[in-house]
Amino acid sequence: MKPLKSKVSLTLDQPVLEKIQKLAEQQDRSLSSYINLVLRAHLEELEHKTNP
Repeated sequence: MKPLKSKVSLTLDQPVLEKIQKLAEQQDRSLSSYINLVLRAHLEELEHKTNP
């Protein structure tokens, strides 16, 4: 079973959006899938820093 997802709206700086779109395209992912992947990795990194 896939995890539940929520729709959100966010505003990004144009240069950030362009870079993220390019990276998502290079990995053949949708923009939302790539952003989710990056945020998940960031949250895991933060968790490892606070719980060594």
